[in-house]
Parts: sequence; structure tokens; C-alpha cells
Amino acid sequence: MKDNNQAKQRIEELRAEIERHDKLYYVFSDPEISDREYDELFHSLEKLEQQFPEFMDSTSPTQRVGESIKSFDSYSHRKPMLSLSNTYSKEDLAEFDRRIHKLIPDEPFEYILEPKIDGTSVSLRYENGLLVQALTRGKDNIGDDVTANIRTINSIPLHLSDMVPPAVLEVRGEVYMDLYGFAQLNEQRQESGQEPFANPRNASSGSLKLLTPREAAKRPLDAVFYASGEFDGISFDTHEQMLQSFKNFGFRIVPHFWHCKNIDEVQQKLDELENMRHKFPFEMDGGVIKVNERRFYEALGYTGRNPRWAVAYKYEPEQAETTLHAISIQVGRTGVLTPVAELEPVQLAGTTVKRATLHNEDEIRRKDIKIGDRVIIEKAGEIIPAVVKVVSEKRTGLETDFSMPTSCPDCGGNVIQHEDEVAWRCINNLLCPSQVKAGITHFASREAMHINGLGESLVVQLVDSGLVKNPAELYTLKKVEVLGLERMGEKSAENLIEGIGQSKQRPFEKVLFGLGIRHVGKGAATILANEFKNIDALMAADVQKLETIRDIGPIVGKSVVGYFQSLETRAVIDQLRVAEVNFEQAETGGSSELEGLTFVLTGSLETMTRDEGGDKIRARGGKVSSSISKKTSYLVAGESAGSKLAKAEALGVTVLNEEQFVALLGSDEKLEDQKAGQMGFGF
Repeated sequence: MKDNNQAKQRIEELRAEIERHDKLYYVFSDPEISDREYDELFHSLEKLEQQFPEFMDSTSPTQRVGESIKSFDSYSHRKPMLSLSNTYSKEDLAEFDRRIHKLIPDEPFEYILEPKIDGTSVSLRYENGLLVQALTRGKDNIGDDVTANIRTINSIPLHLSDMVPPAVLEVRGEVYMDLYGFAQLNEQRQESGQEPFANPRNASSGSLKLLTPREAAKRPLDAVFYASGEFDGISFDTHEQMLQSFKNFGFRIVPHFWHCKNIDEVQQKLDELENMRHKFPFEMDGGVIKVNERRFYEALGYTGRNPRWAVAYKYEPEQAETTLHAISIQVGRTGVLTPVAELEPVQLAGTTVKRATLHNEDEIRRKDIKIGDRVIIEKAGEIIPAVVKVVSEKRTGLETDFSMPTSCPDCGGNVIQHEDEVAWRCINNLLCPSQVKAGITHFASREAMHINGLGESLVVQLVDSGLVKNPAELYTLKKVEVLGLERMGEKSAENLIEGIGQSKQRPFEKVLFGLGIRHVGKGAATILANEFKNIDALMAADVQKLETIRDIGPIVGKSVVGYFQSLETRAVIDQLRVAEVNFEQAETGGSSELEGLTFVLTGSLETMTRDEGGDKIRARGGKVSSSISKKTSYLVAGESAGSKLAKAEALGVTVLNEEQFVALLGSDEKLEDQKAGQMGFGF
């Protein structure tokens, strides 16, 4: 930059551009650029702000994550945060409608039906367009100030996207944790020996009360807004108009709502909403019915803290009763011993459930679970089967207590429980068969080394037969050795050895993820690979260096350093070097045959994962988005495509099945030929 004025102008341009892309992505589900292009813009802004700190602004996209705080202050809500009365009965809905007609006779009005999100209620206050405060619902009209953590949620604007914003605007809604992210978070917590969250609502609530915003930023939090508190300089005639205004300001609103002419239509749409129950990314437990015309709210009034112009209709929870026959122990990849309920098979939410997580010993004691109990199970966050409670009145006296084993049930090694962990952990890392098997299975997975044909059952045989003791020993396998394994024919053996050989060329970030370093997921592996470029530089890094890297932090830093300090680990790394596994992040050429095309992938694909499909698209110059819009070129729909398929069809987006998608991609060999030609190796 030639001078400060140019720097200031460029900083303002980058901020505006990043905020526009945030709004397109999070609010309108209509992204224009790839994640990589977005990251480049973000890093350019960070660099300029570091060079010219005099232009730093708290509303900059780079300033979402602040410093740690000591405690949460509490404040009164200027306008009370109301709660809704609940009902499970459609007859009650009819009575709700009759009361409204009685209070405002002969007045025409309509209803809005929204999905009821099971999250954590918050109120955000904007003054002259700037976010100044975020409070939880709290008690007795007093909420905790969680502004620092709210700022870390990318879908929440730090300032309103309006040239002339209202003097005051309080928006109210729910902070939630998406179901996939919740499942991953609980898996990570269990592997770390921490108590898993009972449900996404608890997870989101706990995340908002973290004293370290950097840690809150790592949680898969999102938010939707559907109500107002105090406002000045703006007005809304209808609830629907308010929602649209929120969206225009840059807020995410409910993904779908219905405009209903009368209560009969509301009841019909409630059935439609229930059929969509498992298609939302959040936990949804019912519908909220509101009078659309806001001019009637004052006349309708309140009963206590419940408005008379709105009601929540809740669906019955999806639960099932069955018998807990036994409790087994599952030894995870990092040695955590997890108790698992072995159940009498039962139907739940469309699937047959035979096993359910019990999380840990403390959970079993807290719920007083015994072997032989009749238990109630449900899907925690609609994903993971869990035991909710014991049907104690059906006990016969023959039930037996459960105790955690004093040694690893798989290897007989010592188990320990750290002071700061609820989990018991087998410390025999390199010799415990369960840990070795899980580690090799992870190493060979599609998201890591992608070794075709090397699934869990084959890994079990390789380890049990003594052929493989760690991932590096896969590369010393001979065809004649694997031919002796069960159901291993000549062709299968050849394919396996070939697949192992091909995996040596996997990108460094995939290799790094495959190593299974505790706390290092796919995202962290990519960040580390891009930052250090090769394994030697990463192994030489200390915790202080790692902590300075965006989205890494002290927990991951300590885990990485500890991993590479192990002599056993270094021996495995040396073996992988000898095998010529790729330990360097290379800049590779690409193809442009899909340039200008944007893809969304949904459902389950048979020949590849969605991540792999995305990699193939990007390698050919295309873009991958997580949301459907009019600008989407293709939706790739696998099995159980869900709501994205319906939206694509409604928008007229071309839908490809897996066979059509593979045909469009062409062969990877062709792509490699193109890359070789670009590097001067073509013939």
C-alpha cells in the first residue's frame, strides 16, 4: 500500500466484501465463492489490519473471537423475554383459536406456523446498527451477558447490513448446535475422557457459558431469530414482515414457515412439519403458531409470561421401551472405555435399535441402570440411540449392578481415570488390539488414506493374525500373506496390495489426519499441513508456535507436541518414511473442465464419500457449496437426499444421480494426464 488512505480504503472494501459473502452464505444460502477464496479474502484482511492497526474496528470480521473473560455479568431485559404455553393436543389448538376470536371478534387475521427449535434462547441488542449486547433468557427477567461468545457465531452479524439502521433493535431467537456437529463433538469429548452432552440444547447452552471465546468458536453453533424485543426507529405490521426484515438485516431466520389462513390449515401444516422432523439440521420438537398481524398483540395481551397470540404445539418424543440384556465395553481409538447397552431389538424412528450408548460409569450410576432393566431409549439429538431412564416399577429383583472393569477387557492392560476426566482409559496404546485395530481402520478410511478394500473386518484379521501391528506395517504386506486370510481371493489380494501402494501418494493433510493424533480432525489436519508444509517442520514445532495458528489453540497444540515426542510414534513415522508415504504438502496443477459450475452434494454415495466427491469437483475447477440456491449448477443426490432434493426441484436446479455424477467427472486417470501435461510430463 502506498499510503494510509489506500490501506484504509482496501480494509473497508475487504470487510464489506467478507460481510456480503457471510450474508449470502449464512442467511440466503446462496454463496458466490468457494471456501478457499473466502479464506484468501479473510487472510488478506487480517494481514492489512496487522500492518495498519490504527484502522482496527471491533466490528471487523477478524475480531469475532475475543480474549478470555473472568465471569458473566447479568443485566435486566428492557422488555421481558416471554415463554410460550405448550400443548400436545390439537383440540387445545382449536380452543386457542376460539379464545383469540373471542378477544378480537369480527377482526380478520391469519397465522404463521414455524418449526420449534430446541435450543438456547438469546436476545441480541443493536444500537445504531452495532451489536452491543447479547443476553440469555435467564430468570426473573435477568439474563447473563454472553456477547463475547455470541460474536464467535459467523451467522450472527456484528452490525446490521443497512445504510440507515434503526436506533435500537433487539432480535430474539435460539442458539442451537447442528445435529451432525453435535454427534462429532460428543465423540471428541468421549475420546478425550470428558462427559458427553446429553442433547444439543445442553451443548449449545454450555458453549455459550464458556469463559474462553476461542473455545466457543470451535463449537458448531448457529442461530435463528424469530422475535423482537425493544426497538426504536422501525416498525413491523406483521410477523412475516418482521422475519423478512430480519433476513434483510443479515440474520438467519427459520428455514421454512407456513402462512395459514385459519386454524384448520395450521393443523394440516403441523402434520406436514412433523414429516419434515428429521430433515432439519437442528433438533426440532414441534411447531410455534403465531397471529401474523402484530396490531392485535396488545389487545390479545398476556397470561403471566405467556402471550395469548402465540402457542407452541409439541410433538410426542420418539421413544421406545425395551430390555437391557447386558453392558459391553467398547475400547476406542484413544483407549477410552465406553459402556454400551446391549438391547432387545426395538423399532425407533424408523430403524431397528440393538445397542445404545451409556456414555460412562457416572452416567450409569446417575440413572441407576442395572443389567436386566426395562429401559426407555430415544435418539439423542435424533442421531445416537441413548438410554433415557429406567422403568423402575417393572423391576423384578433379578437385575444386577454393573461395574467398570479394572483392566482393559481387550488387552488386559492397566486402565486409569485422570482427575479431570470421567472416562476410564486403557494406557496400553500400541499393544491394545482394539486401539490398534481402530487406529488402522481410521488410517485406511476414505477421509484419510482411502485404501480400498481395507475395511474393519479385514483389519481385524490382519491384526489378529499378527501381520500388522501399526499402520506403517501395511506397506510391508505381501500378496502371499494376505491370500491366507479368510475370504481373500487372488483378485481381492491384488487389489488390496495395489490400494495400499496407491495410498502413498495421498495429500499430506490426508496422511496427517490418518495418523489419528488426538484432537486433530480433518479441518485441523488441513490447517497444519498448509502451515508447516511437511512432517519435519511440524514435528519441530513447539506448543507456543502451534497456539498462534488460527483455529489450533493450546489443546490441539499440546496434543500434537505430545504425539511427536513419543519414541514409539517416531518409530512409526520413520517406517512410513521408508515406505515413501507422502509427508509433504505439494502444490499441484488442476483441471478447469468444471470451472464456473457450482455443486451441492447430499445423501449417501456408494462409490465415494461426499468429501471425496467435493475434492474431485474442486480438482476439476468447480465449486462446492453446502446450500442450494438458484445459482447452483447441479445437485448430486445420493440415497436419503432429504430436503435439499426438494428445494433443488423447486428451484429448477439440475439433479444428478451418482452414475450421472461419475460420468460428468470423467476418470481420475484423465485428470492426472492433464496435470502431468501442465507440469511438462505429457507425451
